Amino acid sequence: MNSTTRIQRGSRAYYRTNLALFIAGYVTFSTLYDFQPLLPLLAQEFGISPALGSLPLSAATFALALALPVSGSISEALGRRKLMIAAVFLSSLMALATLVEGSLASLISMRLVQGIILAGVPAVAMAYLSEEMDDRAIDTAMGLYIAGNAVGGMSGRILTGFLADWMPWRQAIGCVGLLSLVLSVVFLLLIRPSRNFQSRPFRPLALTRSLLGHLREPGLLCLFSLAFLLMGGFVTLYNYIGFRLMVPPYSLGSSQISLIFLSYAFGAFGSGVVGSLVIRTGRGPILLTSLAVMSTGLLLTLAPQLPLIISGVVVFTIGFFAAHAVASAWVGQRAKEARAQASSLYLFAYYLGSSVSGTSGGFFWSAQGWPGVVLLIAGLMGLAFVAARILKGLSPRWGSAPPVDGAVSISAATSED
Repeated sequence: MNSTTRIQRGSRAYYRTNLALFIAGYVTFSTLYDFQPLLPLLAQEFGISPALGSLPLSAATFALALALPVSGSISEALGRRKLMIAAVFLSSLMALATLVEGSLASLISMRLVQGIILAGVPAVAMAYLSEEMDDRAIDTAMGLYIAGNAVGGMSGRILTGFLADWMPWRQAIGCVGLLSLVLSVVFLLLIRPSRNFQSRPFRPLALTRSLLGHLREPGLLCLFSLAFLLMGGFVTLYNYIGFRLMVPPYSLGSSQISLIFLSYAFGAFGSGVVGSLVIRTGRGPILLTSLAVMSTGLLLTLAPQLPLIISGVVVFTIGFFAAHAVASAWVGQRAKEARAQASSLYLFAYYLGSSVSGTSGGFFWSAQGWPGVVLLIAGLMGLAFVAARILKGLSPRWGSAPPVDGAVSISAATSED
């Protein structure tokens, strides 16, 4: 790969590309998670259990998980930019289509289609950054992209939560879709064509071989496991914290509950600065520390006092986004080839954890209330610690030859020490 064509940190292209990918992350996650604060309302309107009420969200994340390996492979043949542009526009239009959805079955079907469409951004964006950004810029750029994910997820949730107190929830989702459509136009104007992308013919047999190669690599397996466990715990906490706060002794409304998603701002900050911390200490220690932060926040949510519950959610969120930023950048370093496919496998596990645990948490809530939900998440965190320790002990694996100047190279500074 020609280093002269890669985007240098501090250049005009660097800032345009970061803004473009920030917007892509924003649109993706505002339209994916805009239903989350509405789950109690859906359960009430359709007369269903909390577990079934989570299906409009879980259906989208499940479809997204299944489509990600395919989208990553398709992008290897067709290119990254085209797929991302199509995904952000179509996803915005699908959010607007919610205005005419009536039954629960049609809503879930629409969300399944939207999840498939959204698969055109996450893994492809990570691969685009890995190819187009200089080694000195990749960790910071990845952190900023994930910050866009955080801000999009946060604002989409807060916007629908507030609007649902003033208008029907379908119109609230439509407002998110309209905003996302406008931002999709800005993304189209900002994102530059790939200059380091090398097209690979869409050959299912060859793609299957590379996929199996990723699944045989111990470090990547640990990262895929972490993706499942981290996202499973994260979505489960946010899915059911609203059910807890809507009943006595808190009895909060939708707009008040949606404010808890402001915790994402702290998560965005954490993912944005983690790159500089990784340079000094390495990915392994930062990942383990992030898991410890998540566990501390989880325990705080068991307190009966509302301020401590909110503090626990904030601490948990900071730890999650830091861990995700480290792990997602680590995938690109361990994958020797077909990095979009490796990224898509990581995100497949990520969103599979979201759908499986996000719905399973409803059964824990129904059986044991909030302590049951915490028990499920704590089990996921324990397994994540095991995977992180194994990963930290593995030898570094270079996607290319190690750079000579290890003092300034992100690749060298963030090896698996």
